[in-house]
Amino acid sequence: MKLFKCPHCGQLLYFENVKCERCGHRLGYIPEADILAALEPSGDGAWRSLASDGGLYRFCSNAEHEVCNWLIRAESPDTLCRACRHNRTIPDLSQPGAQEAWRKMEDAKHRLFYQLLRLRLPTPAQGEANEPLVFDFLADPPTPTGPKVMTGHDDGLITIALAEADDAERERRRAAMGEPYRTLLGHFRHEVGHFYWDILVRDGGRLAECRAVFGNDEEDYGEALKRHYEQGVPPNWQENYISAYATTHAWEDFAETWAHYLHIVDCLEMARAFGMSVRPEGDQTGLLAAEADVDVYGPGDFEPLIRTWLPIAFALNSVNRCMGQSDLYPFVLSPAVEKKLAFIHRLVHDRQSAATI
Repeated sequence: MKLFKCPHCGQLLYFENVKCERCGHRLGYIPEADILAALEPSGDGAWRSLASDGGLYRFCSNAEHEVCNWLIRAESPDTLCRACRHNRTIPDLSQPGAQEAWRKMEDAKHRLFYQLLRLRLPTPAQGEANEPLVFDFLADPPTPTGPKVMTGHDDGLITIALAEADDAERERRRAAMGEPYRTLLGHFRHEVGHFYWDILVRDGGRLAECRAVFGNDEEDYGEALKRHYEQGVPPNWQENYISAYATTHAWEDFAETWAHYLHIVDCLEMARAFGMSVRPEGDQTGLLAAEADVDVYGPGDFEPLIRTWLPIAFALNSVNRCMGQSDLYPFVLSPAVEKKLAFIHRLVHDRQSAATI
């Protein structure tokens, strides 16, 4: 993510801002231009952008629920924005706390779509492909003995348990499962990794190449999952995997690595927006020095990204510890994991190159 600037007064803005606190203008995100535009009402529900395009826009219909600040061209027949049109099931807003839970879901999902669009990845909505990317946000049944909603992916349908929007419940689950990291944004990034395995690997002719890096995806998934929960992770798993859950099956290894690629790209973009540099005085080798000036969405090898990310992650982890918090990025990137991340990078950028031909 990057920092934005109010086109009217120059105030620095964040992605979720809906009003400029300096000049008072309403704000809306234009995904096609990647700008957070200051707006003035233009009648009939339309708003004129004060950015250079000066175009007329309408808000996504989900703006009335205060869960979206994205804009649609005024002449468009669409009522939902490029992120919200992927929703298949939203929470029952008559239930207490449902709207706030949905807002948290949409904050994470809109950040996901910001990245997917910046990476120029395919994002087919309902009616646009045989396997569209759609989301169900589902609450657990009211009876405590009923089956709980499981977060997961199935042929383009991503289900996110609404309970994950409850910070206390999500932390309880994180601790119970022994996970160092569990967030809504992490769930979205992981589950969409399964979707892009289908699109870019299975349907993209990259199966043999992917198997050479991640292993045999034809292994029985149910048996692999059962083995993981009954026997635990293999010894020395961090030498080859980004997380304990990645050891379950090649599909989960790919999805976990995909999520971490998006983590790294997003954090480096924000580090660049803040002009971050890391130059510790005690570092005699220069291994912990980095300048966050890499173009994370541009062409090129993965090596500059990882060379920049590791020192910055080390510095951020150290700052978190000073506040008595756990590490911001509590993961070890072994050479084998870096190789997997580099594969994801090539996969994404090869798709970009093909899309521009």
